[in-house]
Amino acid sequence: MEGKATYIVRYGEVALKGKNKPYFERMLMERIKKVVKEFGDVQVQREDGLVMMYAPLDLPEDKLVTRVSKVFGVDSISPAVEVVPNIDEIQKAAVAFMLDRIERKGIKTFKVEAKRGDKSFPVESPQIAKTVGAAVLKGCKVLKVDVHDPECLLFVHVRKGKCLLYDHKISGCGGLPPGTNGRGLVLLSGGIDSPVAAWMMAKRGMIIEGIHYHSYPYTSQRAWEKVQDLARILTEYCGRMKIHSINLLPIQEQIVEHCPEEMTTILVRRFMMRIAERMAKQVNCSMLITGENLGQVASQTADSLVVTDATVQMPVMRPLIAMDKWEIIEKAQEIGTFETSIQPFEDCCTVFLPKHPTTKPKLDRILEAESRFDWEDLVQQAIDNRETVMITPEV
Repeated sequence: MEGKATYIVRYGEVALKGKNKPYFERMLMERIKKVVKEFGDVQVQREDGLVMMYAPLDLPEDKLVTRVSKVFGVDSISPAVEVVPNIDEIQKAAVAFMLDRIERKGIKTFKVEAKRGDKSFPVESPQIAKTVGAAVLKGCKVLKVDVHDPECLLFVHVRKGKCLLYDHKISGCGGLPPGTNGRGLVLLSGGIDSPVAAWMMAKRGMIIEGIHYHSYPYTSQRAWEKVQDLARILTEYCGRMKIHSINLLPIQEQIVEHCPEEMTTILVRRFMMRIAERMAKQVNCSMLITGENLGQVASQTADSLVVTDATVQMPVMRPLIAMDKWEIIEKAQEIGTFETSIQPFEDCCTVFLPKHPTTKPKLDRILEAESRFDWEDLVQQAIDNRETVMITPEV
C-alpha cells in the first residue's frame, strides 16, 4: 500500500482449524485490530492465509511489532516491502532492499528464496530466485552468494496482485486467539507460578479472570498492588483482566483455632478452592486454574491434590503440573512476570504456616476437621465482601 509500511502477520495453529478456520481467523483479526488501535492509523486486513498490516511510515517498527507479537494466535511477523508482481519491478525493488541492508547492517553475503503463491505468474519459483539473485549481484557489487550460511536471506513471495520482499521473521506467541476457548478463573497468588499458569491457559484461547486471597493486616496492601502489577503484564497478551480480592483471614483464624496444626495448609487450600468455585460460577467461568506443580510444596503432593480437588466439582486446570521449577522460572522471565513475582511481599499462604504440614492428608480426617467450626457463613461473607478491579494494558 503506497505511503505505508507493510507488515506480514502469520498465524500457525489457526490455519489448521478446518471448517472452523473462519471463526478463529475472525477472532484473531478482532484482537489484532484492538491492539493496534492505540497506534492510530494502522490498517489490518486478511488476505488468503495471511494478515496484512499497513502502518504510517513514521511509526516505530519495533514498537508495533512487539505489541502485535504478544497477540495469542500470531505465529510470526515480518516487516516487508510490497511491489507490483512484475519481474522487472521485483528485481529493482530487490536491489534497493539489499542496498539498504548493506548500508544499515554491513552485510556481505546473501541468498534468495522465492515462492510463487500465484500460479498465474509467468516465472516459476526457482527462476524467480535465480533472476532476482543475478540482479542483486549486478546492482550490489559488494555482495556474494552464500547458499549455506548467508548473512541475509531475501524472501521473494509472489502473491495475487502483489509481491512481498522481506528478510526475517519475528516470532510471535502462537496459540489461539482470546475468546475462542471459554473462560477460566485463575488463583493468582503473586508468586512465580500462577501468572505463568494464567498465561499458558490464555494462550490456548481462554478468557482469564483472577481471584486473589489476602490476610490483611498480616499481608500488606503492597502485596495486592503486586498482584495487580502482574495482571497488568498479562493483559499485554490476553487483553483486559478482572481480578477479585478476597479476605481469607476470618477463615484462617477459625482453622487455626479449631483444627490440627499440621492440617492448616491443606485446609486453607480447600477453602480457597471452595470460594473460587463459587466465584467462578458467578462470573460465568467454566473451570479453575492454578499454578500448582506436583511435589513442589506440601499442599502439592499427589495426596494433597486429590484431597484439594474433592472440595469442588468444577474442572481444575494445572498447566504447570509436570514442569521443573527452572522451566517455570524461564517462562516467567520470557513473558515478563518474573521480576515482579519475586518482589518480597508476603501472600496469605505464608500466614499461620505449620512447622510440619501434612503431605499425605486423609479425606475423612480433613472432613472431620472442617466440621469443627461453622464455615458456611464465613465463605459467603468472603465472597460478598470482595473487592473487584478491572486491569487494562498500559498504552
